[in-house]
Amino acid sequence: MEKTAPVSHLEDDHPELDAIFACICDLNGVMRGKRLPADQIQKVRDGGLRMPLSLLGMDIWGEDVEGSDLVFDTGDADGICEHTDRPASLLGWTERPTAFIQLWTRTEDGTPFAGDPRRALADVVARLDRRGLRPVVATELEFYIVDPTKAAPQPPRSPVTGKRLDTDGALSLDELQHFDVLLNEIYDGCRAQGIPADSAISENGAGQFEINFVHQSDPLKAADDAVLFKRLVRGLARKHGFAATFMAKPYGERAGSGMHAHLSLVDAEGMNLFDDGGPEGTPLMRQAVAGLIATMQENGLVFAPHENSYRRLLPGAHAPAAVAWGYENRTVAIRIPGGDNRARRIEHRVAGADANPYLVLAAILGGMLLGIEKGMEPPPPVTGDAYSMRLDRLPPDWASAIDAFARGAAQTGIFAPRLVRMFEQMKRQELGRFTRHVTDFEYHSYLEAV
Repeated sequence: MEKTAPVSHLEDDHPELDAIFACICDLNGVMRGKRLPADQIQKVRDGGLRMPLSLLGMDIWGEDVEGSDLVFDTGDADGICEHTDRPASLLGWTERPTAFIQLWTRTEDGTPFAGDPRRALADVVARLDRRGLRPVVATELEFYIVDPTKAAPQPPRSPVTGKRLDTDGALSLDELQHFDVLLNEIYDGCRAQGIPADSAISENGAGQFEINFVHQSDPLKAADDAVLFKRLVRGLARKHGFAATFMAKPYGERAGSGMHAHLSLVDAEGMNLFDDGGPEGTPLMRQAVAGLIATMQENGLVFAPHENSYRRLLPGAHAPAAVAWGYENRTVAIRIPGGDNRARRIEHRVAGADANPYLVLAAILGGMLLGIEKGMEPPPPVTGDAYSMRLDRLPPDWASAIDAFARGAAQTGIFAPRLVRMFEQMKRQELGRFTRHVTDFEYHSYLEAV
């Protein structure tokens, strides 16, 4: 479990503190940083830590992107690492008492670094604020608990029966209870870190769980919560002899893992600007939906950033493949949930659990803002099974998504050119490496048959 304390008092409250992990979040959502002696905590909080800005654009294997101007043209220059307002946390699974501190970056002249995903979200939130629009955000994250002793993922053995899970246990109370000790520690860790965890369910896959988070009015904190939640779950799973994965599709024949986002906009008085007193929502809500529809294909790479992501986005696989919206319809990408009109909101269902929460929320809020600024009108809402209809589709594969992101006209209205260039270069490098890798399944299928 993790416990938090204000950074300014952490070392006073915990004299046993031995080390600090000071980290930034890269474009893949991976934490990168340094391990420092505990007596350097003041240096970290005062912005005295420096790290190369190129860290933010490294590929998934932690390698520099070939040809990146951040590496060569600038001599791999350092940036200033500034402490966010997130309280420091004590890790509960390290051998010695260790704290975690989250940072984001500025350039040498003090300008926020445009390639930092947390800065990208902050920029979109600031633009909404200038229009008097304040987002209210909640996320839902799905993940699998797997057996760490196997090279390929396999469902874990039940801590209660010792039997390997072999069936899909959607909303299974037994499965929740079998992993009760681990889930209790996850909830304790969330509570200590200020992560507003709400309900937990056993999802459609063997060993798959979903934890929902309470709505909050700070999108940056919501994204922080999602990033730190992933880290917390992985750490606690290891502590209990399991592994946790947020891969979008760890099993080809089982359900994928998504990161759904629920969003509304309120005014300065906290009034929900999507609530028209009935089930349809306001014109402002429909403009926001239209912006999301208009930018969805270009931002497909944000929502599905990895090779594995596209195994989840298949028609009929309980993940949206069509660029469409509807009321109380889980086969579309943008769902307007029913219920109390005072809670009228948009549910964005496209992103996988493997996506970077900062980029996902920036893309969604940026798309909503674009639709509002241009007074867009959405297409008619879809009723029925969107999987079986002839509708515009999300990019069908990784290469198509990279191309769409790189040439997207809407990107300049959401993301800084620096970030677009870094993300494209990184993803093309990753794609190239996957393309050159021949799998065991290909050998098995073709080696002596063709």
